Amino acid sequence: MHKIRIILIFLAIIFLYSCGKEVEKIKLIKEPSQNEEMISAYKKGVSFLDSGDYFAASKKFLEVEVLLPQSQWAPKSVLMASYSYYLQNYYSLAIENLKRYFKTYPKDKNMAYAHYLLAMCYYEIIEGEKKDLAPLILSKKELIFIIENYPDTDYAYDARFKIDLINDILAAKEVYIGRHYIKKKKWIPALNRFKNVLNNYETTNHVEEAIHRLVEIYYILGMEEESLKYASLLGYNYNSGKWYKETYKIFNKEYKVSIPQNKNEKSKILSKIKDLF
Repeated sequence: MHKIRIILIFLAIIFLYSCGKEVEKIKLIKEPSQNEEMISAYKKGVSFLDSGDYFAASKKFLEVEVLLPQSQWAPKSVLMASYSYYLQNYYSLAIENLKRYFKTYPKDKNMAYAHYLLAMCYYEIIEGEKKDLAPLILSKKELIFIIENYPDTDYAYDARFKIDLINDILAAKEVYIGRHYIKKKKWIPALNRFKNVLNNYETTNHVEEAIHRLVEIYYILGMEEESLKYASLLGYNYNSGKWYKETYKIFNKEYKVSIPQNKNEKSKILSKIKDLF
């Protein structure tokens, strides 16, 4: 009887041990590894992205990085999360995420795309020439960086096109501010704005008006030689445009302007202009 009891205990131990092994096997089957969880999370993120659920996609992509931050999937998931934020118009979150990407994964192979996405985030913040254009300057900086460092990529090709659009907006801002100064009869700041268009945004659609405004301001100040110089420039390049016709009116008797009447004020303005040259 005693021997039977010993044998039963022994068999029970063997059974429990084998059950433990089976439980361990089941655990291995039922509980996926971190690597598997990471791949699953990434695939779910892509699925959410394809279905248009960008919020859920961004959460899943960031989950990938948390699971295995040192894996090759981590930097890609950060970019995909940033893109998901971009699609939701959460530009600030996308920018913050991209900056973290540059700091954490400086040698990642997708740097060109990351800089391009960052440029697009800054670009999309702009609502018009009346708004703060500081983000547009940052966008242009990123696009120039792409052209200089990744010249043979598709991103560089598109960057050149985007820079032209940005320059047009920046020129529009200068013209807008210049008009404001004209209304306030602040001739020096107005001249600076319109000259900036000629010097830095000469390929934009705003050059024609900028030249006309220079003709106008110099004529108002009695500096007809300078006024005629810019009128000739306008006539040579834009003789069939709207602003050339407006410029032509300036040198006719019908043209009426608000000329500074105070001689001291006028001489003061002229002396400031001379300091510019």
